[in-house]
This record gives sequence, structure tokens and C-alpha cells, in this order.
Amino acid sequence: MKLDILAFGAHPDDVELGAGATIAKEIANGKKVGIVDLTRGELGTRGSAEIRDQEAAAAADILQISVRENLGFADGFFVNDKNHQSEIIKIIRKYRPEIVICNAIKDRHIDHEKGSKLVSDSCFLSGLIKFETQLEGTEKVQEAWRPKVVYHYIQWKNIEPDFIVDVSGFIDKKTEAILAYSSQFYDPKSNEIETPISSKNFIDSVNYRARDLGRYIGVEYAEGFTVERYVAVDSLDNLI
Repeated sequence: MKLDILAFGAHPDDVELGAGATIAKEIANGKKVGIVDLTRGELGTRGSAEIRDQEAAAAADILQISVRENLGFADGFFVNDKNHQSEIIKIIRKYRPEIVICNAIKDRHIDHEKGSKLVSDSCFLSGLIKFETQLEGTEKVQEAWRPKVVYHYIQWKNIEPDFIVDVSGFIDKKTEAILAYSSQFYDPKSNEIETPISSKNFIDSVNYRARDLGRYIGVEYAEGFTVERYVAVDSLDNLI
């Protein structure tokens, strides 16, 4: 299956938090979108890896994505090396996306920065024909493939975006997908330890960040992204 967009997250829920509304909008516009989680989030204070697996599947159904995979890297301890790059390259060559979306370049959680660089480097290496990969259980060497662009969503830190996407009409779908991770986010009935993302203020902040970014471009809600190279447009009237 060829995808238009492939979104990576260091942990299940990263993609939903950073780009959930954009993904929902692209799918509504007919794009095929997939999500790849690098880890199962097994070091998370609340819940468990098994619970996160179920929550990720539920969130995928809500967003109606085409495919979701988990690479099973070690939460907190994966590194940017040939072995980890090879696994991501196999995924990129398998789905051949035009656009890759991944973690924030700079952020509070160490896995976010590591995941960002790991995916970005892998996107470049995936285009090298002399680096050969094979999917497990097959003998055929995969064809090289390099996505046209890599975009980074915004996470904990309020990073200045390079471009902003109008997601008005899709914020409710994003919120629903986030709240599918009921073990991780605000639940007044929960007796688990409170974390930086389990407070009501954190959930509220997702909404008011989207409102604030929307204010910048004169719409109700928006999501921001950073880029690795200049964004190009066909004409000035492509801008809103």
C-alpha cells in the first residue's frame, strides 16, 4: 500500500497530540495516512504497554487512518544508529509516502528529540540505492524511496512554527483521538499518580494552543509545524 502521508511518533499518542487534527483533515480530503509508533510507551508512569496498544488501536479507528504499526523500540533507550535506521527505512520503503511527519526537533522528553532526528536521518538514507533492505519473510530487495518533505509537529515546548495549518472543523476529532488514551490523560476518577500530561490543564492547553495558532492566521483552530527546508508554493494565492 502506498501512503500519501506517514506520521511517526516516539510514543503512542505523540502523533495525535501534535498533528491529530491535520491528519483528520487530510484523510477527509481523500489522503491515505499511516502512523508508526517507535515504542510502546512502556516506561510511562500510568497504564501499561498493553493498555497503550489498545488505546492506539482505538485512536487509529477514530482518525480512520489506513495503517498503524509499532516498531517496538526500547522506550527511553532507543538510539540513532544503523539498526534502528534500517527498521524505519524498511517502513518508509514499504509505504512510499510523499510526506513524513515526525516529532518536534526540540522538546522536553528526550525520546522526542531522538525520534525526530532518527526519522529525519532515515528519510534521507532511504533514498540511497546502495543501502539495501528487505522486509522480514521476503527475499526481494526494496526499492529506494525518499519522501519529498519532512515536517515536525509541535509538542510540549511552544516552538515557533514555520507554517500553520487551518484545522477548523477537525479539533473535536483530534480531541476524541487523544482521549482514547484514557490511561494517560485527565480522568477525575483515576487513582494513578499524576503526571505532567494527566492534568485537566494539559488537555485544555491542547485546545487553547490550537485556538491561539488559529488566531495568528484568522481561523478558529490551527496546528503548527517546523520544516527542514524552505516551504515552496505555486503562487501567492495559495496562501491564506
